[in-house]
Amino acid sequence: MRKILDIASLEALYGTPGAASLRKVADHLTPLYLKWIMASRLCIVSTVGPDGTDGSPRGDDGPVVLPLDAKTLAMPDWRGNQRLDTLRNIVTDGRISLMFLVPGSNTVVRVNGQAMVTDDADLRMRFEKKNRQPATVIVIEVAQVYTQCARALLRAGTWGNVEQSDDLPSAGEILAEVSLGEVGGAEYDAAWGARAAKTMW
Repeated sequence: MRKILDIASLEALYGTPGAASLRKVADHLTPLYLKWIMASRLCIVSTVGPDGTDGSPRGDDGPVVLPLDAKTLAMPDWRGNQRLDTLRNIVTDGRISLMFLVPGSNTVVRVNGQAMVTDDADLRMRFEKKNRQPATVIVIEVAQVYTQCARALLRAGTWGNVEQSDDLPSAGEILAEVSLGEVGGAEYDAAWGARAAKTMW
């Protein structure tokens, strides 16, 4: 089995990235990205540490994170199995990636950045529910935020192939906002279905 050992060999097997796939990346929480993230009650968190990587689902009965400003998100660490894999990784290596999902939408919003764990009393109090507070809060400094291509969820039929949930900004709207109208918009959304059907596999 041939192992690919360098980036040039890898890139030679694929085409050039489309303009939209590069232009959609923002370095802060734009209004539409933030609206989308605040509609998410489920987030997959990926971290890396000295003992390897970890992927963990985080869910809530409302938004799974709280924005502190345009570059910062806060995520409560509600009681789980007490393994603390994610938190241990963050304490030793702050790199973090998040994938926000909303049922019914094949769009996934991704955030990459740096995280820290805090037991700050005021911040913990902001998440209080039923007289309980999280033991700690993960604070994420956003480096990149962007939409993930919908093909994976479409292939899997994750939500019964419902393309968009009510009142969420579309991928085209987000792209138009981030690119200041250079790419995206209604035409992008209208053409997406046919384009995806031709390039699903």
